[in-house]
Amino acid sequence: MRKPPTVHALREVRDSHFLHVEQLDLEFSNGERRTYERLKASGLGAVIIVPMRDADTVLLVREYGAGVGRYELGLPKGRLDRDETVEQGADRELKEEIGYGARKLKILHNLSLSPSYMTHMAHIVLAQDLYPERLQGDEPEELDVVPWKLSELHTLIGRDDVTEGRSIAALFMAREYLAGRFRP
Repeated sequence: MRKPPTVHALREVRDSHFLHVEQLDLEFSNGERRTYERLKASGLGAVIIVPMRDADTVLLVREYGAGVGRYELGLPKGRLDRDETVEQGADRELKEEIGYGARKLKILHNLSLSPSYMTHMAHIVLAQDLYPERLQGDEPEELDVVPWKLSELHTLIGRDDVTEGRSIAALFMAREYLAGRFRP
């Protein structure tokens, strides 16, 4: 296991290029009024990719999560670039993070992170018929690629380093889609 990065400084940021807070003054159908705050998404959205090496093997990545201060095992993901379709963004992120492209991409669904206070949505994309191709990404270190059997998903979700809810939900969606029990 890789040693976590060293934290040299921690400071509060009021204005961020990444996060924007906005207030909403709402009136509900019963006349009640409330002011809510929410984090407004920046950018064009994001993709979470379920890359299938074969019919039962998904490729996961081990990546440092600054929010939890440790390495997490999850799915490749990233923000969409300007003038990029969901499929193009998913294919680019695959090439940057795991060194594979996909000949077959299927958008399964969208997921929110926390609909009560965030506008951010991520597209879940199933990637099949993988082929080797690597693009330079923006990760500070090479990511470990970890193959995992979807048939062993029940074991994966019990691991201490698997806590990212969107990855877990996307894996279940992909498993159910591949088994013919879920049709987007």
